[in-house]
Amino acid sequence: MAVARPGAPAWSRDVAPIGGHVGRIDHYDNPAAPKPNSLVPSANALVTNDQGEALVIRRSDNGNWALPGGGMDLGESIVACGVRVTLEETSVTGLLGIFTDPKHLLECTSDGEVRQEFSVVFLAAFVHGEPTPSSESSEVQWVDPAQLAGLTMDRSMRFRVGLWPKAGHLPHLG
Repeated sequence: MAVARPGAPAWSRDVAPIGGHVGRIDHYDNPAAPKPNSLVPSANALVTNDQGEALVIRRSDNGNWALPGGGMDLGESIVACGVRVTLEETSVTGLLGIFTDPKHLLECTSDGEVRQEFSVVFLAAFVHGEPTPSSESSEVQWVDPAQLAGLTMDRSMRFRVGLWPKAGHLPHLG
């Protein structure tokens, strides 16, 4: 993976080979990034359990850790999307924020799609079930908030996760 280092340009490019090819590249403020050609609303969920741990997944397309999430389908609400992407094992309890930074682009190398960021991140409580990996995640783990900083994440996901757990937090809008 290549990321911008302190003192490097203001842009970063996270790259991780998946099965011999790159599945997803996250660009931030990168003048060399391709122009966006898509805008897909998506939902993530910061799911917590009774022990105060957060549910995280290791993405299959780039190897980074992230909150469970996915794109919204036609005919569904963003809240229904948030529930669907967490396999209906959670109860949405609030809003962490809305993230629409046009400097953050998601490049899908398999089909040339370049998405501008548009993500709603919900707060959710774990209800039941056994979180398991899927075709989009190679690992699923419960992580103590203090351990989140040690996980490899894209800068935008790290920002989102960093908003929690802040007392008196108002949803991020931006």
